Amino acid sequence: MNQPVTHDHSHKHHDHGHKPSGCCAPKPAAHSCCSGSEAPALVQLREKASADARLSRFRIDAMDCPTEQTLIQDKLGKLDGIEQLEFNLINRILGVRHTHGDTRGIEQAIASLGMQAEPLTDDSAEARPAPVKKSWWPLALSGVAALAAEIVHFTSAAPEWVVAALALAAILGCGLGTYKKGWIALKNRNLNINALMSIAVTGAVLIGQWPEAAMVMVLFTLAEVIEARSLDRARNAIGGLMQLSPDMATVQQADGQWLEMEVAKVPLGALVRLRPGERVGLDGDVLSGQSSIDQAPITGESLPVEKGPGDKVFAGTINQSGALEFRVTAAAGESTLARIIRAVEEAQGARAPTQRFVDRFSRIYTPAVFAFALAVAVIPPLFMAGAWFDWIYRALVLLVVACPCALVISTPVTIVSGLAAAARKGILIKGGVYLEGGRKLDFIALDKTGTLTHGKPVQTNAEVLDPLYATRAQRIAASLAGRSDHPVSMAIARKGEEDGLARDEVSDFQALMGRGVSGQVEGVLYHLGNHRLVEELGLCSPELEARLDVLERQGKTVVLLLDGSGPLALFAVADTVKQTSREAIAELHELGIRTVMLTGDNPHTADAIATQVGIDEARGNLLPADKLAAIEDLYAKGHRVGMVGDGINDAPALARAEIGFAMAAAGTDTAIETADVALMDDDLRKIPAFVRLSRQSAAILVQNIVLALGIKAIFLAITFAGMATMWMAVFADMGVSLLVVFNGLRLLRK
Repeated sequence: MNQPVTHDHSHKHHDHGHKPSGCCAPKPAAHSCCSGSEAPALVQLREKASADARLSRFRIDAMDCPTEQTLIQDKLGKLDGIEQLEFNLINRILGVRHTHGDTRGIEQAIASLGMQAEPLTDDSAEARPAPVKKSWWPLALSGVAALAAEIVHFTSAAPEWVVAALALAAILGCGLGTYKKGWIALKNRNLNINALMSIAVTGAVLIGQWPEAAMVMVLFTLAEVIEARSLDRARNAIGGLMQLSPDMATVQQADGQWLEMEVAKVPLGALVRLRPGERVGLDGDVLSGQSSIDQAPITGESLPVEKGPGDKVFAGTINQSGALEFRVTAAAGESTLARIIRAVEEAQGARAPTQRFVDRFSRIYTPAVFAFALAVAVIPPLFMAGAWFDWIYRALVLLVVACPCALVISTPVTIVSGLAAAARKGILIKGGVYLEGGRKLDFIALDKTGTLTHGKPVQTNAEVLDPLYATRAQRIAASLAGRSDHPVSMAIARKGEEDGLARDEVSDFQALMGRGVSGQVEGVLYHLGNHRLVEELGLCSPELEARLDVLERQGKTVVLLLDGSGPLALFAVADTVKQTSREAIAELHELGIRTVMLTGDNPHTADAIATQVGIDEARGNLLPADKLAAIEDLYAKGHRVGMVGDGINDAPALARAEIGFAMAAAGTDTAIETADVALMDDDLRKIPAFVRLSRQSAAILVQNIVLALGIKAIFLAITFAGMATMWMAVFADMGVSLLVVFNGLRLLRK
């Protein structure tokens, strides 16, 4: 058998050990308590991929629990030609990368586990399964039969064979599914809840406890139905994102006519018309029209956003008032909404630390409980003159009450609820590890431009230093700045456009990371950069320092135009602070989290902005490597650090931080795919909201674990005292399971 190699989906690794690298995330399962082992979303069965390997996808309606995943993984892992398995428990889809000519062998292997694998085409692979509606009347009739068996037995109104017949009818009416799954689990040496329940009910029948065996099976089945319905809320909270995008869009055809088309078939570059009140079906750039768009489903913004020519619209948002026409910029499967959905589903493929602990614990706990129950059944009668009937009965009660169902299910439903609650607020969390880790942060580092400020500074000052350039300095600076996408450069370029200046041709253009740009204009090499660049070129002077100091103390960023002989002109640019930044920093301080600003701007500007927003510490003149060093320095001092940024120059620091937050990620492929937490708009208040959600999730996780283990311990003691019955054990086990499920779902209401 090929040995599976579990892939770690974490995109960054930290030598300090601050960030766990778990690869498995909680999945909302119809009965996820049955897992006794790690169940990664991606399982590599062969180190090297074959050139002729292909990917086949199957829908398996019965695969909604990590136990089914484990069974499938073990079964397919024994087949030759299977290289990789991709589990999507949310959609109940299994991806198999294999070298087989057809998929019949795979389908037969899965069928041997009691499950049916339906091959999917490319068009249907992403479709979500329709809810499986099960008839309720067999359970209802079984309940009536079990209750009748209890009454007849208690009143002695009929012979014992009548009690047995009623009990057997109840067990067969609702318990065949449990027995089937239990038998498959036992064949595969997996002691899950179905196996334990099957053993317990069968044992009760063998010792003549017919009414109790029937009632136990009915109560277990009923509790499973209630639990599945409850857990569907967590599944639907994420699955409901798919409903945000309409199926049809009004698209202009080649002959100029406007026709309704399926969103999935609309090509890139197509022109789409959006009427008032319609949902946007695809991402695009507005070409004509004015309207306000409700972007809350994507960004969590509470107020509609005005849109006009040149603005972006996102699939899943709602057009409020006017009509718009926009050009499609992303296919349906690559829209911002589609990437959000994929990210959230993948987030459930990377298990949180608490769940990994629970999985490891249950992997040892379940066999240990089974061995202990066996010892309880055998040792007292053999060596302590105990009655066989009494101790076997207590052992069966132990099997039921000690099942780790509530413990194992307590973590995934809480994590999934937290991920869904965050997504509704426009906070995209890339895994339970980050949802849990947020509560530990005690220091937040923030970039300045575009994070604390609007990122659209304007030129406020221009001063010519060389008289020969009195009429040319702004034009040359605007020409160089127009080749850069840095906000400061863009401000200078916009000023040139506003003044009606024609741009010069720039050759040999070069971006100087963290310092500025350079290029040749009319055969002369010019530099446009910050104070650091002037010093590197050896062109600084005390007089220039004094001029820069005056402007920088006003919170302005100064860039200089230079040639080989010295500075020719200086330009001051100022950015405006977001009101939400002040509120966010205040909220972080209320949560006991300190803040530091890391910026490439000069220290005076950094201090001025930090004072305006209330940041504890500011560090300026930082290159990307310096920002990384600042994060390392905070780690060295024992802090747990998060980093907030929106630019490529923040990437090293974002990667090194315990949690990296990407600002304004809507429409940005890289941010959604690489950030630990993506804030879909540019509202910094989502950082404290994330920390609060993390702390709430952690509190509920602790509550659930304490409830699960505490109630188990109490009933174990009652069982040893001989006071517990099997139906009481079912109430204890399934009751606490439902309790932790409902407790975890509270996050969806916040």
